[in-house]
This record gives sequence, C-alpha cells and structure tokens, in this order.
Amino acid sequence: MTLRRLLRPGLLALLVLASAPPALAYIGPGAGFAAAGSLLVLAGTFFLAVGIILIWPLKAVVRVFSLRGKTKAKVKRVIVVGLDGFDPGLAERYAAEGRMPNFDALAKEGCFHRLGTALPSISPVAWSTYATGVDASRHNIYDFLTRDPCSYAPILSSTQTYTVPRQLNLGLAKVPFGHRAVYKILQKSQPFWKLLGANHVWSSIVRVPITFPPQKFKNGTLLSGMCVPDLQGTQGSFSFYSTRDLKSEHIGGQQFRIVRRGNRIESNLKGPPGKDKHPMRSPFTVELDEATRRAKITVGGETVEVGPQEYTPWMEVPFDGVGGIARLYIQTWTAEDVEVYVTPINIDPESPAMPISHPFVYSIYLAKMMGKFATLGLAEDTWALNERVIDEKAFLDQAWMIFEERKKQLWDVVEKTKRGFVTVVFDTTDRVSHMFYRYLEPDHPANAGKDTEVYKDVIPELYGKMDSFLAEVREKVGNDPDTILMVISDHGFCSFQRGVNLNAWLRDEGYLVLKDDSGLSGDWFQNVDWDKTRAFTLGLTGIFINREGRERSGIVAKGPELDALTREIKDKLEKLVDPKTGDEVVNEVFLTSEVHSGPYADMAPELLIGYKRGFRHSWDCATGAVSKEIFTDNTKSWSGDHCVDPRLVPGVFWCNRPIDTDTPSLADIAPTVLDQFGVDIPGYMQGKPLFGDRAPARPSAPSAPREVTQ
Repeated sequence: MTLRRLLRPGLLALLVLASAPPALAYIGPGAGFAAAGSLLVLAGTFFLAVGIILIWPLKAVVRVFSLRGKTKAKVKRVIVVGLDGFDPGLAERYAAEGRMPNFDALAKEGCFHRLGTALPSISPVAWSTYATGVDASRHNIYDFLTRDPCSYAPILSSTQTYTVPRQLNLGLAKVPFGHRAVYKILQKSQPFWKLLGANHVWSSIVRVPITFPPQKFKNGTLLSGMCVPDLQGTQGSFSFYSTRDLKSEHIGGQQFRIVRRGNRIESNLKGPPGKDKHPMRSPFTVELDEATRRAKITVGGETVEVGPQEYTPWMEVPFDGVGGIARLYIQTWTAEDVEVYVTPINIDPESPAMPISHPFVYSIYLAKMMGKFATLGLAEDTWALNERVIDEKAFLDQAWMIFEERKKQLWDVVEKTKRGFVTVVFDTTDRVSHMFYRYLEPDHPANAGKDTEVYKDVIPELYGKMDSFLAEVREKVGNDPDTILMVISDHGFCSFQRGVNLNAWLRDEGYLVLKDDSGLSGDWFQNVDWDKTRAFTLGLTGIFINREGRERSGIVAKGPELDALTREIKDKLEKLVDPKTGDEVVNEVFLTSEVHSGPYADMAPELLIGYKRGFRHSWDCATGAVSKEIFTDNTKSWSGDHCVDPRLVPGVFWCNRPIDTDTPSLADIAPTVLDQFGVDIPGYMQGKPLFGDRAPARPSAPSAPREVTQ
C-alpha cells in the first residue's frame, strides 16, 4: 500500500488526515499491542476494572469528604457539554422556526452568545485552546498534521508513537528482550483539569479532542478522543468487500473482491502486522437466506443475524495476540451482487491494545458497565461516504449509534461526579454538518449526481435533536443552583464549494519550483525542488516558508528577507480572485509573527489563510500535491467546512447563568472553570473568567484591520 493510500483516507476524512505514516503512528504486536493484549495484562486489568466498579461508590463518598476545605470553590459542579461544529447562525435560524425551545429557555435563564474560536478555526487547534486556555503558539497545535522540517514528510501534529529497545540490566551486561512502545502527546501547556486535580478537584473528561495518548493527572478519569488510532495504526481505514469490479485505486480504505458461492461468502478482515511484518488476518463469513432476507455474519466465534442495510453490533475481531472490534454492514444485496462494508477496526475498550484512557482500566470499566463502544478518534466514517462506499442512510445510522454511546458515557459521569468538573464532547454535530451541508444549497457542486431530496432536512433535524438532547441533559443534571451548565462548540460552519490549491498558486507565482516542466507534483511534494522553493503548504491552515536553518533545504533567511516575503505573499493572496465567479477568495491572511507570540510560533506556518465562506484548501493541496489548476469544484459529500477566517465561524455558548461579557472566547473556559473551583489561574493563560472582572485585552486575538465580510 502506498504512502498516499495510507495517509489519505483519514486525513481527508477529517480535514485531510487519512492516517499517519506507519512508522509514526503504528505500534504493532511485539512492540506494544501484543504486550498490552497478553493474557496476564488482560487478567490483571479485568480484575482491576471489576474492583473499580465495586468500590466506586465508596470512593465517591471518600472524595466528597476529602475535598472539603481543600479549595474555596464557588460551586459544587461545572458541566461542559461540547457539540463539535454547532453553528450559531444555524441555531438562530432553527430557533426562529421553533425547533429549539429548550435552548431558548436556557438562554433566557442564563445566556447565549457566539463563542470566539481559535486561529486557525480547526478542531484540534480549537479544542486544544479550550483545554489549555492559550492559543496555538502556546499549545503547539496548528493543524491535524505538519511537515517534518528534516524531510518535508507529513507527520501528526498531536501525537508521536514509536518503539525503543527493551533491555534487562544484569550489571555486567544489558540483555535486549523485545521493544517497548512509547506514546507521546505533542500538545504543550497543560489541560486545566490537571490543575484542578492537583488542587483536589475531581474531573471526568470524555472524548475531548487531542487527549491521546491519555495524560495522567490526579483526581480524575479520562477517555481519549480525536487521534486515537484504529487497530491498524491509522486514523481510520474502513474495509469494503464486493462481488463487483473494484472501485478506484484511491478509494481511501481497503477494498477486496469477494466471490459468492451459493449463499455463502468467505473472506478475511485485515489487521495489524504480525511477527512476520505482514498484516494479520481474521476470517469472517456471511450466510445469506434469500427467503427471509436475513444474513448470519460470523467473526471469530461470534455469529449475529442482520438484514440488508443493518449494522451488526460491535463484534470482536481476533488476531494473534491482539483483538479489536468492528461493525459489519451489508450495503448491497441483490441476486447478482453483494457488498459488505466494515468499519475501521477499533481498539477494543474492554481489552485495549494501547492506553486509551486514564487510568488504563477506565475504558474497561465503561465497556463492562455499558457495552462496547467506538474508540477511534474519528469514529464517524466520513470518508466511506465521500467515496460512496456507503450511502447517507448508512452514515447517519452509524453517526447516531455513536451519539447514543456517548450519551451513556455522559450520563455515567454526571451521575458519579456530584462534585467537580465534567466535560463530554459529541462529534455527531460536526460530522453530519460536514457531510450534509450540500443539502442546504441547491447550487452546491457536490449535489451533482446525488440525492438532494431524501435527506434535505437532516441538518435542521440535527439541531432539533440536539434541543431534545439538551432537555435530557437538564433532567439528568437537575436544578441544583450550585451546578453550572455550559453547552459550547469549538467553531461554527459554512459552505465548502470551491477548493484552492495554494501549491499550484505558489508555483505560478514562482515561490514553489518543480524538478521538471510538467507543472505537477503528486502527494507529499514528490516533484518539488527544495533548493529553489521558497514557500509551500500542507494540511488545511497555512503556508510554510522554506526557511534557512529550520527546513532541511531552507533558502529564506530569517529577518528582513523572511518579513518581506511573507508580506508579499499576503498582499497577493488577499487580491486572489476565483475566475469562475469573480469573487475574492481570501478574507485575510494572518501573519503568524504578528498574531501569535508564543514559544511554538517559530515552527508554525508563517501565514495562516483566512478564506472567505465557500472556499478552502483543496483536497489535493492538503496532501502536498501540486495540481494543474488552482481552483476546483468540491464534489465530495464533505460539503461543509470551517477552515476559513475564524471570525466567520464562531462557536456557540449557552450557560444557565449570565456572564459579564458579550464576547466570550474558547480561551475563557479554562480560567473560568479554575476560578469557579477556587484554583489560582496561571499567569500564562490568555483567557479571562466569564463570571467576574475581566481585563479588556486579549493577547491571542487576531488583528482585524478591515471589515469582515460574511
């Protein structure tokens, strides 16, 4: 499998992170998976999980008494429910239609405001700002991925995983015996729940993005979110089995030709590399009953019965020394053809192959209490819908099943955290908005050749369902005056109709140079001449300068030369016009050196692109390719986005009590929670408490020299 196919599916599935390169993201059996999946570890963790379940009530009582007097808390509990990608403009529209009475009631009781997002306005950046109270130059996350300055190869921005030799020290000699897996989070600063824990305040953290690998902290539990890999070590590789001719080579997942023998199909699920370095296999069978239109699907020793276009429950997928979980779905069942879709093989929360929670046994506890659940960071399989391997129904069914799993986790932590901090992030709002935004715009290029009627009400109904969900939340939380409830989102949403390949623009302007006269380069800068290139882009947020002393073959000196070049590119891009419509493309290009002053700004893109609504980095631009044309129609089902000028896509903020500002920001949440529990706010935090006196300045706010156009 090529690097393109390894990287592209998940990368493009959630803003271009297909899956990380194996050397960077995969820890296989014998290097961590097998060790974590051994019988000894499983037995130990099982009994630990059972112990946690049995003693939890006692621990809760002890915690209540032990925390008294430790801090000068103003409240008993703060609950923050995250609805990723919930848009204030759409919320106001659907509230006016009467779809959101519970949110209206919450606003009247407390408040509703637009919530300033991060720069760039992309989930890993925004949720990192939520967790730390600082901007990207201080928490070090600017995108899903960045470039390795030593090789220009793509690497994950948030996580590094690798192996080191394991040795037994005998005094006179060190004896090697296998390898030890190392999991490292690259997010800097520190999450505010770590500060709460150090001050004896309990926190329950569930699926907040950029919490993998899980960091240890006192007095709390955590279930990791975005960037948890699947069992193959990628950010989400689905499998597709068909009796028909295989689809495009670049399907974004794994595809296999199958043969129907009578009413029986036999094939294998692909797993992580085994001891021989080849992918391990786990057999499965499908037995079709044409009379009843029911099928028996067997994986390992488990058999379940489903109909066409019906998901199996989570099924255990066994491999040698390690196992995962997956759902299977018969997408097509006709007299001639059968097609089976298999979700990415998730790490089994009941038998985790690597740490996905803190403490390690917390995911086991949750699985024992409420059944198996999705653990993949990008759990909703957007790329399978993008490639039309599944249809809208299959995607929605999957998304809402994951939502229901998350609700159970929220109810559990709300019930068990009577004092302290609770936060749970729901991704369904974001994923559905990405994949169904085209239904809001009849002229969207992504509508060509696709249904435009059956699911036209999905997004309005999504907002209505969130309103019903809020009613459930309020019932569970109760009317305790000492509980603060916030509902927030990391950013809003807008249309994504036109893709912009800035590498092609940089080529045309002479900033990026290729090795030949073809004018083209494949993914990951295959044909770029680094000795002559001054600027390039990768990911979704900005442009890097090929800097001397930082990049391997850097040619632009820091100082006046760098400043003049970035200013020149900024001025040109802000005049860029789409030849199809005559519209300007970029609202503002932010110079990182002018808007960010933290210690990690030097490794960030020098220019952050604030697109206007409707535009975004094109799919091929995001993977480091150089295309013939600068502009392309976005025809993917992924039709909505938010990688634009952050002032155009604020998030939402509801609270059950009023705040003392009309302009809250994501960076304000961390200091607000610390303040409510009587914990000193570190001087490095850039946000301010929302209840109480606030300083007028925001050091992290981007400059806004001209009016922002909608």
